[in-house]
Amino acid sequence: MNDNPWQQTFESIYTGAVAAWKAGRRTPESMFSGEDIRFLKENGCTEQELFDFVDDGQDWGEPDFDTVLQVQTIRRDYFLDTLGGSNSGRIASMETLPSKDEALEGIVWLPRIIRKARLKLLGEMPDELMYGCGGDRAFVKRVNMTLPQFLILVRDSGGDDRRIVEAVKSAISAAA
Repeated sequence: MNDNPWQQTFESIYTGAVAAWKAGRRTPESMFSGEDIRFLKENGCTEQELFDFVDDGQDWGEPDFDTVLQVQTIRRDYFLDTLGGSNSGRIASMETLPSKDEALEGIVWLPRIIRKARLKLLGEMPDELMYGCGGDRAFVKRVNMTLPQFLILVRDSGGDDRRIVEAVKSAISAAA
């Protein structure tokens, strides 16, 4: 049993969302209570973000709860410790994202997932975008990483794309 109060509450909301999804309530508006939304917001998560994780988890079997918890814990810590518990108020436009077939040093999807990870950390994701979507999950598997590992890499690399590229190349080489 988890003894971290934040994680316990998050897991309870997640479990309730899964139950709501299974009962046919498959929108963020129908899945979460006002109290749930308040708690998520105070901890750097939107109802859309958690809905997307639940929806993909139920439709595709991934990401699992442990992955969701790790990703949201990284975001929560960044939100509270780096951003002081406040988002910028900006939301990125989908048009600013690199295309799905764009490559960085021959690694397709890398520019896109770097941008998505940065937006996730900053709380600037548009509702129609998900860090951890099927494309992201396929990418991290292909490069021998996990969603939380990649998010930590981007967080720790700041704006240094070279560091990210080298770490991804190293992970690919380690798997070969």
